[in-house]
Amino acid sequence: MPLMPSRRSIASIAAAVAVATAFALGGCAEEPSPPVPFKAVPAERILKPGYTEPGEGLVAVDVRRERTRNVIVKFRDAPVYLDGERVTDLMDGEHVTFYLKPGVHRIAVTTQFDPVIELRFLVDPRYTNRASVTFDKNDRIGIRRVAQ
Repeated sequence: MPLMPSRRSIASIAAAVAVATAFALGGCAEEPSPPVPFKAVPAERILKPGYTEPGEGLVAVDVRRERTRNVIVKFRDAPVYLDGERVTDLMDGEHVTFYLKPGVHRIAVTTQFDPVIELRFLVDPRYTNRASVTFDKNDRIGIRRVAQ
């Protein structure tokens, strides 16, 4: 008659297998990927090129569309307006640099599903001049000034 293993030995074997599996899988853990730089908006999508050309006395203002894994908003284009004029549109992970006179400007964004969201933006060479375009938990677009 064959010997039946005791409950204690079965529990010990199960625990050993669980520990071995945890160590094996732990070695396969995904490393976070390095951040990917933002891509510049292609020149053919710039509707008003005067805003994207450097000049004497102008200050660079970088507008970035943050990357998302949310497929619902990832492929939506986001038109960007500057002082009421449509200048370009941003896709996921893109940025555009405007060269503006110091003072208050209006930077606005929208999508085909969102109203125009406007940010009054003080352009000053003493400050970080960067704006971030993101989507909230309800998939609505937003824009805010961010530190560098």
